[in-house]
Amino acid sequence: MSAIPAEAVTFSELSRNPRAVAERAARLGRVRVTHRDATDFYLTAADVEDRRDQTLVTASRLFLALIRHDPTARTLVIAMTEVFPWVRHLDSEELRSFTLELVEALSDAAELDNDTSAAAVIAGWRGTARIKADPAEYKAALQMTISDYGPGEVPE
Repeated sequence: MSAIPAEAVTFSELSRNPRAVAERAARLGRVRVTHRDATDFYLTAADVEDRRDQTLVTASRLFLALIRHDPTARTLVIAMTEVFPWVRHLDSEELRSFTLELVEALSDAAELDNDTSAAAVIAGWRGTARIKADPAEYKAALQMTISDYGPGEVPE
């Protein structure tokens, strides 16, 4: 995800004039290809994507090194409150756990090319914060259940 939205072209435009779309992608770094009947995708120059991957690897290794040298992850925990304001509903141990799980998931994204874990970690902890933010819902969540409600799903 980029802070700057990519310029978009339609799949039909890519089909009709692939050279012009490829030149635009090379000039801009990437273009978003929209498709009426399928998921959008990006057309990106390989060197741009390689640099983006290396940046993610570097950032993930930096975060892991910070945690290794500061087991309480104090600096990252402080940053988490700015990045995810809803963490104010988590206690200090939950916040440290969330921080560690997220850094590990980011490492998996960088080192193993597994981008699904980080979104799941964030969604899970956001769900916990949402429940804890409502005292009645939190009290209900702490009650014993008498049944298995089946498998849960992680929202996308």
